[in-house]
Parts: sequence; structure tokens; C-alpha cells
Amino acid sequence: KIKLPKKTARRYPAYELYLYGEGNYAEENKNLLLTGIPVLFLPGNAGSYKQVRSLGSIALRKAEDVDFKYHFNFFSVNFNEELVALYGGSLQRQTKFVHECIKVILKLYRGREFAPTSVAIVGHSMGGLVARALLTLKNFKPELINLLITQATPHVAPVMPLDKYLTDFYTAVNNHWILKAQDLRNLTTLSVAGGFRDYQVRSGLAFLPRLSQHDSALSVVSSAVPRAWASTDHLSIVWCKELILATIRAFFDLIDENTRQITEDPKKRMSVLNHHFVRHPAKIFEENPEAFTELSGAFMWITVKASKWTYSVYNDSDGKYFTFPLASHRKSYSHVYCENSMLDTSSWIYGCMNSNSSMCLEATDLSWKAELLPTTKVVILKLQDYPSLSHIVVHVPPTAGNKYTLDCEFFKEDSRTVQLPVTHLFSFGLSSSKVLLNSTGLLYNVQLQHFNQIYQAFKIYIESHCQSHKERKPSVYRLHIPWSHEDSIVVAKVPSFTEISAKLHIAQPQNDSRVPELNIYSSSDCQYEVSNTSLFYSCYPYILVFQIIRFHAGALPVYVVSNILLTYGGQLSTLISTGQCSDFSLELVRTAKPYKVEPLISIVMCLQGFHWFRVTWESLSLPEVDAAGLSSQDTWFPLVSLILFLFGTGIAFWSGVFLSTSLRLFSSLWLTLMRPTVLQKDNKLITPRRLCRVLSLALVSWTTCGAFAVFIIYLQYFSKETSRNSSIQTVKNQSSVDSTSKATQSLSNSTTIAEAVNSLKMHVTILNLFTWIVLLNLPSLIYWLKNLRYNVRLDPDPCRSTAIILVCILEILMNSSTSEVKSSKLLKIAAKVPLPLSVAVVAFGRMHLYKVPHFVTFSFLLHVLCCIV
Repeated sequence: KIKLPKKTARRYPAYELYLYGEGNYAEENKNLLLTGIPVLFLPGNAGSYKQVRSLGSIALRKAEDVDFKYHFNFFSVNFNEELVALYGGSLQRQTKFVHECIKVILKLYRGREFAPTSVAIVGHSMGGLVARALLTLKNFKPELINLLITQATPHVAPVMPLDKYLTDFYTAVNNHWILKAQDLRNLTTLSVAGGFRDYQVRSGLAFLPRLSQHDSALSVVSSAVPRAWASTDHLSIVWCKELILATIRAFFDLIDENTRQITEDPKKRMSVLNHHFVRHPAKIFEENPEAFTELSGAFMWITVKASKWTYSVYNDSDGKYFTFPLASHRKSYSHVYCENSMLDTSSWIYGCMNSNSSMCLEATDLSWKAELLPTTKVVILKLQDYPSLSHIVVHVPPTAGNKYTLDCEFFKEDSRTVQLPVTHLFSFGLSSSKVLLNSTGLLYNVQLQHFNQIYQAFKIYIESHCQSHKERKPSVYRLHIPWSHEDSIVVAKVPSFTEISAKLHIAQPQNDSRVPELNIYSSSDCQYEVSNTSLFYSCYPYILVFQIIRFHAGALPVYVVSNILLTYGGQLSTLISTGQCSDFSLELVRTAKPYKVEPLISIVMCLQGFHWFRVTWESLSLPEVDAAGLSSQDTWFPLVSLILFLFGTGIAFWSGVFLSTSLRLFSSLWLTLMRPTVLQKDNKLITPRRLCRVLSLALVSWTTCGAFAVFIIYLQYFSKETSRNSSIQTVKNQSSVDSTSKATQSLSNSTTIAEAVNSLKMHVTILNLFTWIVLLNLPSLIYWLKNLRYNVRLDPDPCRSTAIILVCILEILMNSSTSEVKSSKLLKIAAKVPLPLSVAVVAFGRMHLYKVPHFVTFSFLLHVLCCIV
């Protein structure tokens, strides 16, 4: 643990700073006489500072390998495992604390030789966003950070926008990075997303905003990272050994030998990150590789004139050079492709400009143009780009017990490229496409036409057939997305039948016309033929639904509340027309229709395209419709809202069933314990006792946590309805068993059973709505309880004012009955308002969940006014 200045420790009592170490290294650094390169790890939502061990331990092993010529000091911040993804009130506080930590870390090196002037930061999840937010602080010097690596960080928008502080924080950070892009060029940023296994933060959110600086920012998905090639879940991205090794290798390659710190050259930093995270040439990184390389003439030189060549070697003590003259191939072919199954980092392919000799003593090293794949390293050269080359030279070094294979072939690009049209979203699996690959080449490119939207999800099936059954190397299939680094790679034995899921993390940009490709790196004697369908895809509706849930699951509470509001309004309308309150489930089926909500939003979205409407809209100070914001993120189209609405209807139905069942169960328990005999009728809605309760809860909300007061009033409401339900059951039982005047007298001193049942039905709906308010405010309550030992008052509190209003309203509502509402002059208005409110909830709450309680509270307020007026 690092001792912080007293002022800092007093201001941030829940936070701490640690230095990681193990073994002799930890003992040597107990006195904090540090000489390494500082790296600060920032944990994410509910993350532990001990997660730094994943990076720190591997970095220490790497430093031992180089005899501590260079080494890193890994620091970690303890954020007390706060739920910052659900409560945004502490994000600014965390950001300021990290700033103080950076200053403390740099002071530890003061007076040392090669003292650092900046800190590299690795941030997991929300820790990466906190790191980006440092640049928004007024007194923060940007030169204090030169490298930022984020792991599964939702950069674009919060996963669940549950409070205003969270959305405002995102807006401030992203706007600053977009507007100040030129000022941030000295900061190199890498964002690594987890891919489809990360169900908490979808990878589309982890891509840095498009308008930020392109030359110093890089976003990749772990499935595309060389030597990793795998998707990770949200937590294991911190521990994935392949990703850790790539990160640590990049760190060591970033060291400047003169300063013994991370290089100050932004171009070199980006070059290193591209080398380890985008395209690995199976070479050890060199900043300025030599343009020409001397080739030893001691080995045997063999000329190959064939357009397709295969060479297998095992335990060969003599090295060889195979030369491929280009003059005879330039007219017939456009490209040359070579692959090498020996995955060491030595150079193996060269370009020769000596056209008059069968030997080439000086050549261009083309190994830098190669690319590492899981089982092979490959290089594709366009002959037109190398007009001065006379020969391609492939080097086979002496081998001692090693077995590997080299393959080369010349080909025309058109002959290896086929197009597979992707059917539209509404095919629902009723159509498919297939293509026959009847060549025996080493490389195929299948272009997936019209595959550009995130809602397109389908399966690709590849069936391979081989001419003989001998043992051969596996095939590699890569789904390549040209506009983002989100490729996925599958290795398959041959012959085989392979299934590949084709889904996108981000949609195709409007100014990008490139087409996704399926690259097939095949065995030399295998064909890809059709067996019914050798390579086809079929669009499945359930995959489409899963994509919609992946991208929009956070908006489901909005649609549930919208459905319940429609039901609520329907019950009030039924109360006007029949004098009876209908059952929640029946009214939900009758009134919760998507055509009541969706057309209005679609009309507004259409009108937003006209300038006069936008001016009028802005003059009324109305917020932007959330569908417009989602469209700007390429994650919206009209069918989504309809599907989510239907999901919301189902959830609302079952939540109503669950609530009614819970009330019955607790009522049975209440009957067993309390045995109420009559239905109590409150003549007055406001009494001194209730007023005292309201004031007490308002005080609790103001001095502690608003969500806590809301939760208390919820429990009180639930117990009230439990008691009401048990009283109804008691009176029903008495009336069915005892028909004497005593039972009649009991009924005459209480409300009628029918009226009590009507009231209960109405209260069940209100309680259902209130349940969702409690759920949306629950994260701040959990955060407050977890930090209670540091501060009794939650500050800032996202629901304090809403809680005070709700306490006042619900104290009256829970004691009201339908008899008071039926005679109200405002009932017609109160019955019509839930419809526009349900539209407003969907229009303005999908990207701002914290607005949902405001609309529900307004409907409750009208109900209270109906009880009074």
C-alpha cells in the first residue's frame, strides 16, 4: 500500500493506491526506491485492485528474461469495488483520485536516473472510461499520460443509463475527445473488446468514438488479436494469458533505449500496437527494419518455374533457397501467395532485383509483409506493386528434428474471388445462398454481399473434400470485416463440415464500400465442393432476436413500463365506463397494443428530417428522441422497437402474475399470523400519523439516500396490500359460511367486497409500476449500503427529489380506494394521460432509463389529485 498525502487520504477515505510485487522483487521495493517504468491499473465496475496481478506477474517474468535491463512497476487503485457502471455519482470522484495517484507515483521516482515524466494506464471496463476522463479535468496536464490501454470498456455509451450523472459523464468525456482530438495526438489509445462472449459490454460499445483521432487511437476485438484469436467474457479479458502476453510484449517493445521509459514518439507507439494487436508478421518488432538483407550463398539455390509448389522438410541438415522467376508469371497471374507452417520469427521470404543470375546475395525482406495465423504464416503479394522485383526467394533453413511445409502459388485474383449474396433481414431463414468452389488452390475469398448491418445474423457452413485420405494440415477460415478489427478465425481439420457464426459488432460506415470476406486458407490437395450446400448460410429468426437482445436488452424496462402504463390507463377508463376495475392481466391483453405507441414515434422521427420541425422542437426545449441517438450509433431500425414492445408485454404480464401470486402467498401468511376480521375503511386520506410518516421518510431521503426512502415506502405499500387482500379473503369466507345478521352488520361497517376488490386490482397495477421504479433505483441503494461506513449521506443522489415526491404521493395512494376516484372530476384526464406517457417513456427513456420514474410519478400524481378533487 502506498501512503498518500493526508489531504488526499482524508478527501478519499474509501480509495487506496497499491504497488504490486512478488518474491525478491517485492522485498527489494518495500522501501519504494523504484527505478522502473510506471504502469497504473484501474479496475472497473465492482472490480478488485488485485486484478493487476495478471499483468504484473507476466511483466516480472519478462523482466527476468532480460536480466532486469528494463522492468515495469505496476500500481493499482482500490476503488472499493464500487458499482460505477450502475451509479455514476462517483465517477468524477474516482477520476480526481486517479489524478492524485499519478502525481504521487511520479514523485516516487523523483531524483532517480531515467525518472519518468508520464504514466501508462491500463483500465478494465469502467476503469478505462475513468482514465479517458482524466483529460477533462481542468488542472490535468495531458503529458502525464502517453499510453492508455482499455479492456472491455464501454466507450460509446453506458450499458445501463440508470442515472443522469452517468450519461452526463459520458457526454462530457466523448465530447472532449472529439472536440480536442488534435490536442490528444500525443496520447496513444488502444481499446480491446471481448467479442461475443462478453455479455456485459457488447464490443460495439468498446470501439472508440469514430470522430476521435484516427492516427493515435486503435480499437480491436480479442478474436482478431494475433496469437489470441479468441473471444473472452467481461472478466476473463483481464486474465486471458494470450492477451496479457500481447500487452506485455507491446510494453517492452515500446521502451526507448535512451530514456529507458515508454517512447515519446506517437508513430512508434502506434506501430508497436499494430504489430501486436492487428497484423503480426511473425517477426520480432523492429522500428526501422533494414531495406536490404544479405543472403548467404553457402546454401543450395534451386529455381522453381511451376505456378504451384509444395515442399515438405523433415530433419534436413542442408539449407536451401528456392527462387521463383517473376517474368514468366507476370502476364498470366496477378498475385503470389506463400505459406509456411514453421511459426518461428526468422525471415523466410525475400524479393530479389537481380534478373541476370540464379543467385541473389542482396534482397528485400518480404517477411514483414507476412501475417501470422493460428497454424501458419502467410504472405500475399500483388505483383503489380513490385515492378522492380525479378525473383521471389523462399529460404528453407537447416532443420534438426523439425517438420514443416511450405506452399506457394501464383494466381489471378478474379479466379479466387467468388460472391455470396446475403439475403435481407426479413427472409427469416426461408431462403439461402450457396456457392461451389471447384478449384484446388490454396486461397479463396468469398465476398459476403450486402452484409453490413448489425441485425444480420446467419450461419456459414463449409464442407471440405480431399482427393486422398493422408494426414494434412488443417484449414483456416477467417471472417474478415474490413471496416473494423473484429475478425474471427476458425481452424478446422480436413475433410470436415464446419459451422461459422456471421455477426457484426458495428455496422458498415456510410462512406465505406468495402465488402466483408470469408478467407479460406485451404490444404493444397483439397476441394471445397457442394454437398447439398457446401458453403451456404441461412438466416434464423432466433439469431436475429438474440442480436436485438444483445444490442437493446437495456431498454427492456422502458417497454415493460410502457405496457403497464397502457394497462393502467385502460383500468381507469374501465372504471369510468362500467364503475368496475378490470383485472391487470385481462386489461394488459386488451389495451397494450404496439400500434398505440410506435406510429407516433415513427411520425416524429420522420418529421425530424425537416428543418422547420427541428427548429420548433428545439424552441420548445424538448430533448432528442432516443431513436435518433441510436440511429447515429447504427443500432436502430423500426422492427426492433416492435419486437422489444412484444417482449415488454410478456415481461409485464408475468411480472403482474408474480406480484399477484406474491400478494396471495403473503396474505395467507398474514391470515395465519394476524387473522384480520373486517375490511378497514379510511375516512381521511391525510392524518397526523401519516403526515409524520411522510415527513420522516422525506427526512430519511434528504439525509441518507433517496432510494432507501423509496424502498421503505415500497415495503409499506406491499404490506398494506397484503393486509387488504387478507381482509377481503376473511370477509369472503365469513359471508360464505355465516349468513346471519352479524355478518351483514360486519359488511355494513366496512366497504363492500366488490369495492375492496376493485381497489385491490388498481393497487396491484400501481404496485407493479412502483416495482419497476424501485428496481431502477436499486443500484444507488446498493452503492449507498456498501459505502455506508464512509458516509451516511449519498452524495450526489440521483433520486433524492423524486423520492421525496413519491413518498408524499404514495402515502396517499396506498390508503385510497376506487370509490373516491370514481366521483372525481379529473378522472377522465387521468385515464387519458397514461397513453401519451407510455409514448414518452419509449421516446425519451431508451437511452435515459433514469427518466422513466419521472413519467410514472406524474401519472401517480394525477391519481392522487383524483382522490382529492
